[in-house]
Amino acid sequence: MTPYDRELGMHRRVTRRDFLNGFAVSAAALASASRLPASEADPAAPELAPDYYPPMLTGMRGDHDEIYKVPHSLRDNDFWQTAGAPAATGEDYELAIVGGGISGLAAARFYRKAAGPAARILILENHDDFGGHAKRNEFRQTGRMLLGYGGTFAIESPQPYSAVAKQVIAELGIDVSSTTRVFDRDLYPSLGLSPSVFFDKETFGKDALVVEPRPDWYCDPAPKQTADQRWKIFFDAAPIADAAKRDLRRLYEEKKDYLPGLASDQKKARMARVSYAAFLTGPMGAHPDVVKYFQARPYSLFGLGIDAVSAQDAWGLGFPGFDGMDLDPAPGPGQNRDAIRTEEGERYFYHFPDGNSSIARLLVRELIPDAVPGSNARDVVTARTNFAALDKLHRPTRIRLNSTVVRVRHAGHPASAKSVEITYSRLGKLQTVRASKCILACWHLMIPYICAELPAEQKTALASAAKAPLVYTNVLIRNWNAFQRLGVSSIYAPGSFHSEVNLDLPVSIGNYKCPRRPSDSILVHMQRVPTLPGLPSRAQHRAGRLDLFNTSFETFERNIRDQLARMLSGGGFDPGRDIAAITVNRWPHGYAYQYNSLWDKFWLEGGPLPCVAARQPFGRIAIANSDAGAYAYTDGAIDQAHRAVQDLLTRS
Repeated sequence: MTPYDRELGMHRRVTRRDFLNGFAVSAAALASASRLPASEADPAAPELAPDYYPPMLTGMRGDHDEIYKVPHSLRDNDFWQTAGAPAATGEDYELAIVGGGISGLAAARFYRKAAGPAARILILENHDDFGGHAKRNEFRQTGRMLLGYGGTFAIESPQPYSAVAKQVIAELGIDVSSTTRVFDRDLYPSLGLSPSVFFDKETFGKDALVVEPRPDWYCDPAPKQTADQRWKIFFDAAPIADAAKRDLRRLYEEKKDYLPGLASDQKKARMARVSYAAFLTGPMGAHPDVVKYFQARPYSLFGLGIDAVSAQDAWGLGFPGFDGMDLDPAPGPGQNRDAIRTEEGERYFYHFPDGNSSIARLLVRELIPDAVPGSNARDVVTARTNFAALDKLHRPTRIRLNSTVVRVRHAGHPASAKSVEITYSRLGKLQTVRASKCILACWHLMIPYICAELPAEQKTALASAAKAPLVYTNVLIRNWNAFQRLGVSSIYAPGSFHSEVNLDLPVSIGNYKCPRRPSDSILVHMQRVPTLPGLPSRAQHRAGRLDLFNTSFETFERNIRDQLARMLSGGGFDPGRDIAAITVNRWPHGYAYQYNSLWDKFWLEGGPLPCVAARQPFGRIAIANSDAGAYAYTDGAIDQAHRAVQDLLTRS
């Protein structure tokens, strides 16, 4: 260990190495489970152990290493060479659902409403917790429970929620209009905290933490700072060329037409075919440092930088430079749905402290009431899930965790078969169940490997859903005095390992109260999106996945400690002393791929969409997941679940 590693606190024990790579089943848990009564469906099930509680696991979470062993073996065509023959469980269901994320859980809910509460449903989930990308991180290391979101952030969408999705949210008891009461957006500004930018020396030649001149709506600036004051501070301290500083302010404030002589639709057509990065240095005449400054801005939406996002989408997202171009507000051909914003969509926002994990928990509460105690959308925040109740004998709906589906096929010819056989790997054993119907609510990329009987064209369409990789990291710190001393609430870091660093959103719901004093412990949320600028979007996503697969938890930890130290040491932050726990939620297959006018000709010029071909029902099998709509939002996952259930009901 180097002296700098010791300075960062790499030698200190935080709650991070208790579980190898985040694997949830400890030896003690397995031993405890083996002593449980044999009356359960699986007496050795780790979920029955008293200490089985994945939300509290730290270290590498999300898609941790154990998740990929079986899927990668299937991909590499060597799984069945050593797998052996599966054992039949004798279980028979009306509906089997592959994938226990929000789409799979919503599909179970829709089917129950149609078929009745006695309908026998099995949900098979490969992770050690349900919810999929809606991941809950729970921390108690500093004496109070603090919650973080490890995936899906909020109920939000650039477009209005569909009537179907809105109804689900309302029936779950979530009052979206109450967001102004639960989200104290004035807390950080009232303490003098503002959004800032961190310029790293590797990218910009010097480390510098500088007030952000034009913050977004999530993080309001301190009220005593005027726009002119913020620009002056930025100009004095930002380590970029003076010309770049002038260009930045010009782009935000000047109204100039950079494509004179063209009609609005002609401008949009040209902007749809050029990246925002190229438009900045081309027609807008901006300094190259401006490109470096904006590069990471769209990471949280697309998993791509401005080198791979069109100028038209940048305009739709409100990026600077377009105010004088006299563009008709209507969307142009090829504009991404994220960049087509509506007033209704912007208003429909609600954030639980654990993100949309609370939606998943509310769905499970309806399906299996004794699994998530409580009665409303407020007490669900602090409820402790009873994982032992998820897969009980004689319950109409069951959720089976740690179960990776490896084969789905009709029992006979798809046109005449009466059932579907589902084979899954669980704790090293292969088992099969049967169901009258099946919904694949899992990654579309995996479906061709587990359902070989699908038509070749459909498999090709499914394989095109290259999810965007990303990492959501939660760091528990013992206090946030350093943030207050520096006057910082959030940090945009366009060149750093993590591009966004935020104090947790101050939300209080039910008995859960957010930290309000800088002396309180708090969660710091950090986001990393691995990209390889210059490549097409799907190639960047593939490179990003490889990057995440090859990055150890130790590397993540070292970068987390180094980045926080470099950003906050001026406020007295000591990573060795102040960090209490780290959870890295790694998602090599994260956001659903959203079509891009720079790389997807069919999206720009019109034509059949791969997601439509991919989601076609096949015999007794239907397909859900947000991939089915090429739309990485919770309402999309719910809508696709509803459509998949209707596909089955109308064909039965």
